[in-house]
Amino acid sequence: MSNLIDIQSQIEKLQKQASEIKTREFDKTVQEIVVKMQAFGITARDLDLGKRRGAKGKTKAALPGKRTPAAAKKTGSPVAAKFRGPQGETWSGRGLMPRWLSALVAQGQAKENFAIKD
Repeated sequence: MSNLIDIQSQIEKLQKQASEIKTREFDKTVQEIVVKMQAFGITARDLDLGKRRGAKGKTKAALPGKRTPAAAKKTGSPVAAKFRGPQGETWSGRGLMPRWLSALVAQGQAKENFAIKD
């Protein structure tokens, strides 16, 4: 018969194992999700990420005095391309991976193969 100390020790070991598995599988899972999102043309906006949901699935109005994304100005300067595709497509490396690159990665090619050398 197990006692409390044995059970707590087993729980601790299992939590460590779960943490290690999560760490190993995280990047792979994210890449699979990105590839599927790009294959179906899904964007973060389509997922309504970051929006607060009210009753019946409707989004709540913005809080008074808070800036909405539409009111926020985009600032900054253009970024140089860091990746070039076989047909001249370019990507700065920011945001979602473009479809042309995610398709090539899904075929087993490394993203670094398309990096623009300085």
